[in-house]
Amino acid sequence: MLDRNTLTSVEICAGAGGQAIGLEQAGFQHLALIEYNSDACRTLRYNRPEWNVIEKDVREFDPVQELASVDIDLLAGGIPCTPYSVAGKQLGSDDHRDLLPEAIRLTETIRPRAVMLENVSALVKGVKFAYTRKALAESFAELGYAVQMEILDAQHFGVPQRRRRALVVAIRNDVFQKFQWPIRLWELPPTVGEALEDSMASNGWSGASEWARLANGIAPTLVGGSTIHGGGDLGPDRAKQAWSRLAVNGDALELEPPGPKFRLRHGVGRGGWKGYPKLTAGQAAMLQGFPPDWHFTGGKTARYKQIGNAFPPPVARAVAASIMSTLLGSQADESTR
Repeated sequence: MLDRNTLTSVEICAGAGGQAIGLEQAGFQHLALIEYNSDACRTLRYNRPEWNVIEKDVREFDPVQELASVDIDLLAGGIPCTPYSVAGKQLGSDDHRDLLPEAIRLTETIRPRAVMLENVSALVKGVKFAYTRKALAESFAELGYAVQMEILDAQHFGVPQRRRRALVVAIRNDVFQKFQWPIRLWELPPTVGEALEDSMASNGWSGASEWARLANGIAPTLVGGSTIHGGGDLGPDRAKQAWSRLAVNGDALELEPPGPKFRLRHGVGRGGWKGYPKLTAGQAAMLQGFPPDWHFTGGKTARYKQIGNAFPPPVARAVAASIMSTLLGSQADESTR
């Protein structure tokens, strides 16, 4: 019989733990987290030494050999977005980084009660990937799963950032309760200024309150970059322009918040954001909805890549909680039949 205290999960492409935190907060117990990036693995182990972090390419992961049990309630993962991102070449299944086939392979092997996959919105709405969506749904159907796909925006779940992500949820056919997507919050998320004012003032900068009044909107999408490229700044010029409207210099990241001598200067035209403060990696994590005590390992760029590529924990928690309600509700429905 299913019990809220014993529902288990296996997560692939775990990254720095954004989805894992959300699953944990929803009540799932991690049996394994698979991730090949060494910095991200160190981050996971630092924050949760008790987690079973398996550092390897998911293509090499054999759950039968490496797990004590394959009776899994949820298979989850934030599979690489580069094959489907508008920032890349959108090669989809022709991209060697496409791991959708691995998610299908593991679903067939593990037979979890539910599957939860996260990716960029183009996977669900992009015309170019209509065939991919159809093939994905058919693959799950052949394995005995009903699939739902949706796009959720992090700002609707209390995260101070516009971040639209595709969610694919597959529920095994013997789970009688129908899955319902989480309901968005009616309250507006905090602005960038509200979220970061205390942090901006933490190093003695007296201009933090003035800056917070200028940073009176929701952050644009944080971009972590690929394994090879990106991660040293907040993105291309169009992204930096968006950040400049929130009084943020997106040219690079800082190690610390502004000090007492920092002067807030307003600029105009191209590069006019240079008189604004830069974000620290920790502040970027706050804009992703990470807990304040979550520590990231590695250098500045490595830490920001982990943060920028993460799935916001509050969104992961909301979806995972809906999946848990589905699984537990199905158990209750079955007991009354």
